[in-house]
Amino acid sequence: MKIGIPKEIKNNENRVGMTPAGVAEFIRHGHEVMVQHTAGENSGFADEAYEKVGAIILPDIQSVYREAEMIVKVKEPIAEEYPLIHQDQLVFTYFHFACDKELTDAMLKSGAVCLAYETVETDNHLLPLLIPMSEVAGRMAIINGAFYLQKTKGGKGKLMSGVPGVNRVKVLVLGGGTVGEAAARMAAGMGADVWITDISLPRLRQLEMELPINVHTLYSNEHNIRRELPDVDIVVGSVLVPGDKAPYLITKDMLKLMEPGTVLVDVAIDQGGCFETSHPTTHSDPTYMVDGIVHYAVANIPGAVPNTSTTALTNATLKYALALADKGWRKACKEDKALYRGLNIVNGKVVFKAVADVFGLEYEEMKL
Repeated sequence: MKIGIPKEIKNNENRVGMTPAGVAEFIRHGHEVMVQHTAGENSGFADEAYEKVGAIILPDIQSVYREAEMIVKVKEPIAEEYPLIHQDQLVFTYFHFACDKELTDAMLKSGAVCLAYETVETDNHLLPLLIPMSEVAGRMAIINGAFYLQKTKGGKGKLMSGVPGVNRVKVLVLGGGTVGEAAARMAAGMGADVWITDISLPRLRQLEMELPINVHTLYSNEHNIRRELPDVDIVVGSVLVPGDKAPYLITKDMLKLMEPGTVLVDVAIDQGGCFETSHPTTHSDPTYMVDGIVHYAVANIPGAVPNTSTTALTNATLKYALALADKGWRKACKEDKALYRGLNIVNGKVVFKAVADVFGLEYEEMKL
């Protein structure tokens, strides 16, 4: 199969769909890999590194999309890429369709096969292609939250760990999944007092046992969240409903419960955000204020650490991408239910129910 690795063109997206090590595996399996010129440069992977393992370097993004039967990338295609995607082309990437009607319509029109990293799900409900970026995003959420808590950045002017005789920062993490656990662990390691919420009691018990002693568990409901807001310093929103729009856990009226300079970090912004006042921001303009509250809602947080992120992502996607290339997407998805669940749009039809429900589109179950 002909595999294409285009350069990411979303604002400040420095990751690339595959490392040279990943490309080497595709070559070893007999596939042809075409990498756009400088696609890996911002992640620390020069064209020469790809050429050395047998990839073909193409001069522009148009060439990659034109030649490839399968596109492997990181972020969802943006408007400039829509016309480049063609009938029956397999696109393997993060899509997050549920919060982007324009993208959904464009992919329906393209006739492509859209297999979304974020909905590849194992029988035991793990999301193997979301986990590595969630681990990065959770850690980075705390690093960025601590940065914007500085007075010069609009925050309260507090140090995460405090000092002897001065209170630590209080961090509230909404959602005890991979992002939430990573955020809580990072915040605890930086010396903060951390509260983490979830609606699953078994998950809360697990977190209670596994996380450091300065992390406290809290059942997630509106009453409990409201009770914590008056003295919280950083709130991390990390709620995920696979393939669907995130619920609002903090509404606009709840902002008045918080002190000015409180920092909200919305890691769920890819799925529409879990704060009502959130809207997507970029690494070049990451924050804005609403009612004195700092909002950080960068839609591609791991893009700030692309070398780590690209390597972690390739480690997770490689076996699935190889299966798709070796067997073809139909056979691969028939043999692996996790991959099957990744199918969102196929040849002009919505085959993932949550996406159809969000936009009131016709859903058609994919039969292989």
